[in-house]
Amino acid sequence: MAPKTIFYKWIFPIFLVLLLTVAILVYLDKKEPVPQSPSMHTVSGILAGPAEGYERAIIPRRFEFPRDHGPHPDFRNEWWYFSGNLKTSNSRHFGYQFTLFRTSLSPYRATRSSQWATRQVYMGHFALTDTQLLKYHQFERFSRAALQLAGARASPFRVWLENWSVRSVGNSFFPLRIQVSEGNVSMNLELTSQKDLVLQGEQGLSRKGQEPGNASYYYSFTRLRTKGRLQIGDQQFALEGLSWMDREWSSNALQSNQVGWDWIALQLSNGWDLVIYQMRLEDGRIDPASSGLLVSPHGQSHPLTARQMVLQNLKYWQSDVTGIRYPTRWNLLIPQYDVNLDLVPFLDAQEFRATFTYWEGAVQCKGTFRSQPVQGHGYVELTGYLSPP
Repeated sequence: MAPKTIFYKWIFPIFLVLLLTVAILVYLDKKEPVPQSPSMHTVSGILAGPAEGYERAIIPRRFEFPRDHGPHPDFRNEWWYFSGNLKTSNSRHFGYQFTLFRTSLSPYRATRSSQWATRQVYMGHFALTDTQLLKYHQFERFSRAALQLAGARASPFRVWLENWSVRSVGNSFFPLRIQVSEGNVSMNLELTSQKDLVLQGEQGLSRKGQEPGNASYYYSFTRLRTKGRLQIGDQQFALEGLSWMDREWSSNALQSNQVGWDWIALQLSNGWDLVIYQMRLEDGRIDPASSGLLVSPHGQSHPLTARQMVLQNLKYWQSDVTGIRYPTRWNLLIPQYDVNLDLVPFLDAQEFRATFTYWEGAVQCKGTFRSQPVQGHGYVELTGYLSPP
């Protein structure tokens, strides 16, 4: 039988069947997307893992800048975190979260000669809350720290993951520029600090547990004047507002019996800023190592212990996608400073679903501070609220 005859009699019909099958699968995929279960990877599981071979946060350190703005590859985990509440000239509100993570795969340096060889991996999370349309955009990406695909440097400061980046605009650390684009969402922001950095915990050593090494090195810029542009599809927005920056690195920050944390950062209308970091144990109690910080309008820090803070959950929201139940309204009391605040999200459905599933959302607050009315806005992060697999 001739080759051409064999093709038309056997191979061509098989090819058509395969092509039709693929077309049907694509059509069904578009019509009926298969629901996906939430990831069972937990942030606490990563941060509580073994740390043999890595440096650890044991005692307070002397911070050196600009060096400490850059990477610390001898520690296992590290991140550069930004969040903010921004508005247009006609008061349309957007919240954003942009975080670049560095994770070490091994404490030992790569000995291979390949240009692809690296022991560092970068992960990026970008989320945008559109309050008017009640829409939450979320994106994740990964890349290895090789061939300039991802990386970090201290001077001139830059952290990047492909075309996602945060960098210094000039020779000084500030102003910073955030540039991120994914899907139909693009954001370009410029951030300038209105206060000096503050050290969290004990001179920058933020203890998360009772054992030595259950800690991180942690500092923040709590009030960053922000302006820039946002594009969603064909729409463009000029935005202004305030952002927050956290810098943290560690090797095994959490204890094995800690399931997660409630992190709250607020910028108040009286010029004060507030952050609390509440660690939750398996039995539901709050770990005594939990802490917080009040920052005055002039930048003075006032540390808070777990006993000085009372955070009460007033309302819960359950995700239709993952089934996870999160607190989404709170009352925060700090009696020593006469602080009484009610916190409400701009949108309940601000669950970030990717390699790790957690709730990260823009919130607004109002109440009293030293008997005077106050309001504000900020961000809340909730981890460890996983439903059973």
